[in-house]
Amino acid sequence: MVQSDSTAPATAPTPRDSGWLRWYVLLVMVGVYALSIADRYVISTLLEPIRLELQLTDSGIAFLTGTALALFYVLFGFPLSWLIDRYSRRNIIAISVIVWSAMTTSCGLAQNYWQLLVSRIGVGVGEAGGTPGASSILSDYFPAAQRPMALTVFALGASIGAWVGADVAGQLADAYGWRQVFLWLGIPGVLFGALIFLTVREPKRGQLDLNKTEQSPSFGDTFKYLLQQRSAVHVMIASALTALWGWGLVWWTPTFLVRNFGLTAGEAGVLTGPMHLWGGSLATLFTAWLVARPSMIDPRRVVWLMGAVIGISTVVSWSIYTSDSLEHIELLFWIFIPSIYFYIGPCFGLLNNLAEPRMRAMFCAFTLFVANVGNLIIAPQLVGLLSDHYASTGMDNAQSLRTAMLWLVPTGLWATFHYFWSARQIVADQTRATGIDPLAEARSS
Repeated sequence: MVQSDSTAPATAPTPRDSGWLRWYVLLVMVGVYALSIADRYVISTLLEPIRLELQLTDSGIAFLTGTALALFYVLFGFPLSWLIDRYSRRNIIAISVIVWSAMTTSCGLAQNYWQLLVSRIGVGVGEAGGTPGASSILSDYFPAAQRPMALTVFALGASIGAWVGADVAGQLADAYGWRQVFLWLGIPGVLFGALIFLTVREPKRGQLDLNKTEQSPSFGDTFKYLLQQRSAVHVMIASALTALWGWGLVWWTPTFLVRNFGLTAGEAGVLTGPMHLWGGSLATLFTAWLVARPSMIDPRRVVWLMGAVIGISTVVSWSIYTSDSLEHIELLFWIFIPSIYFYIGPCFGLLNNLAEPRMRAMFCAFTLFVANVGNLIIAPQLVGLLSDHYASTGMDNAQSLRTAMLWLVPTGLWATFHYFWSARQIVADQTRATGIDPLAEARSS
């Protein structure tokens, strides 16, 4: 294991790459993340038409569209991240994009339940290499003090991808049917993967950190180190619970709107799409600007901010899913939906600063594992099973879904607790991982 050199300076090395190159790679990785989110969440917009065509229950459609993808996504995340921490991240990212885009295309060609199930599994396998690789490669283009900002800009991909998966996909589905949506998403993705191969350069690993090693740690060493970084554990749990709460609710929101207010899939997408694109993007950009301020070099202020925002937004989400007024709901969506983007970039940035350079992809894999078990396995399946249960007691399918979704709301307050608790050790843990004292950086800035 790497030990910090006690005689090393407390400030970061100077970036070696030109500014335009670093930002080009960042924008390409935003595209990777956007494509991943669009291909993953587009199916939530299409839940109701797919469910009706295949004659499935709520729990059945949840397993087909969410759980099947997530099981393979989280399982393959570990071996792929092990490879990412050792081999060319550029190559692994490009191959992953091509694979999941090809399987997205296959979803559009599926003619029955089993073909769609296998295609969704393929999407999950491919996507497992995208986010860990992107966050790792960006950490070698941007120094420690700029990583929360860079990874927050990277998180713009989530709002862009969700808008494509909601607004664009919904309108295409209304006009051409749900299968065409997958073709429109999948085929361009294959070409984008080839672009990554041709235009992105693999940087030297750990070039912007003081803690360096040529030795790649084992899975066990990485996990042991993670457990020693107690603040990282709390940030991971907090981000996972935020995903369970926010993205779990968003997964079922199009169906909630279809059933409770008589909208089509396209109309539900048009209603929520601007909140994802404009609200989510503005929230992400504001967060990127905010965490780049000299006052936010202290990581405790970042987790305090995230805890406060998620706590307030949890109360807003309760008001949304108990309301019978579409106008009221639409207004509050402008608070709730942007809030589920607010935490993504800072969490990635913090965790990359809490991991040693050759552990970053694996730290990301651990984070994605717990987060996606929550928002792609537990949340869809739990809500589906609860909805089926309430329907069996005599509730109509609109009220049964609404009641089931309310079980997710309190988990946002649980996340808030972990954000605040992580502040107790986060400065010491970041210094141990990077060799750079963030408070010394703050004093010298």
